[in-house]
Amino acid sequence: MTLRVLAAMSGGVDSAVAAARAAEAGHEVTGVHMALSSNPQSYRTGARGCCTLEDSRDARRAADVIGIPFYVWDLAERFHRDVVEDFVDEYAAGRTPNPCLRCNEKIKFAALLDRALALGFDAVCTGHYARLGEGGVLRRGVDAGKDQSYVLAVCTPEQLAHAMFPLGDTTKAGIRAEAERRGLQVADKPDSHDICFIADGDTKGFLADRLGTAPGPIVDVDGNEVGEHEGAYAYTVGQRKGLRIGRPAPDGRPRYVLDISPVTNTVTVGPREALDVHEIVGERPVWLSEEPAGAFGCQVQLRAHGEVHDCVAEPRDGLLRIRLARPARGVAPGQAAVLYAGDRVLASATIAEAARLPA
Repeated sequence: MTLRVLAAMSGGVDSAVAAARAAEAGHEVTGVHMALSSNPQSYRTGARGCCTLEDSRDARRAADVIGIPFYVWDLAERFHRDVVEDFVDEYAAGRTPNPCLRCNEKIKFAALLDRALALGFDAVCTGHYARLGEGGVLRRGVDAGKDQSYVLAVCTPEQLAHAMFPLGDTTKAGIRAEAERRGLQVADKPDSHDICFIADGDTKGFLADRLGTAPGPIVDVDGNEVGEHEGAYAYTVGQRKGLRIGRPAPDGRPRYVLDISPVTNTVTVGPREALDVHEIVGERPVWLSEEPAGAFGCQVQLRAHGEVHDCVAEPRDGLLRIRLARPARGVAPGQAAVLYAGDRVLASATIAEAARLPA
């Protein structure tokens, strides 16, 4: 069956090969590059970031080689509001957001997909490393090091019904080799990394420019002040380095960020074992299959490319409650908890609370 497919082309190797595979499968493919910055120089330095004129040109050249039409769509205003401003607001509220996840949710599978469907396209094709099975089942990609099912788990079943992920059955090395065989000049182009809209990788400086300085205390678990920060937003749960602590712990061991309170502008630090979390509450759950009636066993992943934990999950009162078989460390509110059954994605939720079991 031939589909009208809109291929999101970032200018990198993955999206180029995904578009080529969709065209080779006989679909009617149109390439689109999303312009996500009103200033194309602001979101990239070297191999970091995205959204430069260079990226747009690389995407256009790839489309020419594949032999498909190509357009640039301006989504800069939407990206800034839904991803960049959300990122700043979340840090200001003491949470640690995942902007790649938010971009998939708000841009690629909301703004882009909605416009594509309005224009008569059947599906949006991207270069994500994930697999879609019968009935819209989302599974991990075969390349464990590149698997992106975690950041796609916020997509609804309705959105996944109009998605194509042609790369999920191939390793990254295989994709680069295929790009070279196809004559795509991006075959050896470095991957973008870190946060795409923070060109120099300085998240703390990026936030300080937008939130200003707000000095406050750093305290230990007993409430004793052990240092001072210039803005609680610059810290994240589990952080060890750059804590600006004036004196070592009495036992001489390193201290880690345990909690961030924007209300009191306080950062709490303590020993590594105090990061252990046994129970998690997630809000705004998205179920990729029918929501279970009660508790069930599964696995949960708490950060992109993070460890997978056995757990018991239970939907209750519009929330997702997760009890871990073994404690996890450094669980940060604002990140996603993604449930799996083997390699199949079951659901996702935004972490609202994380707690230890009573002693």
